[in-house]
Amino acid sequence: MIVEQVIGNVTTLVKKAPHVEKIYMPSENLLKRIQRVMTDHGKEIGIRLKGNQCLMDGDILYMDDKNMIVISVTPDDVLTIMPTSLQQMGEIAHQLGNRHLPAQFEGNEMLVQYDYLVEELLQKLEIPYKREKRKVKQAFRHIGHQHD
Repeated sequence: MIVEQVIGNVTTLVKKAPHVEKIYMPSENLLKRIQRVMTDHGKEIGIRLKGNQCLMDGDILYMDDKNMIVISVTPDDVLTIMPTSLQQMGEIAHQLGNRHLPAQFEGNEMLVQYDYLVEELLQKLEIPYKREKRKVKQAFRHIGHQHD
């Protein structure tokens, strides 16, 4: 089976199929438009997305009355940063921005992929954080940029 488009996402789906097959993948694979994957039931699927489409956790690749195939992202090793003030948020955002480090935000938390140098910086600046395995909704995307 070759999938060329995402049907929807389980978070917005009204009626779900009774049986769910999952494709477990690391978040960095969400950015790949062409790939071959295997469901947890041993079914091989080819993915060939058009344009600039990217996958997200919970995306549905196939669905009929009885079965659906869904993307499930495996947890990433992340630093969850929990600034206690606007000052702390500004400081860490500035520091991470200078490093061109991609970040995601969930509520009042900033998520970045684990890096021991960032962990040392957080300790030095006394900004609360925790290192954890956490499922992210989308891939950490590096933004191409060069200093002139």
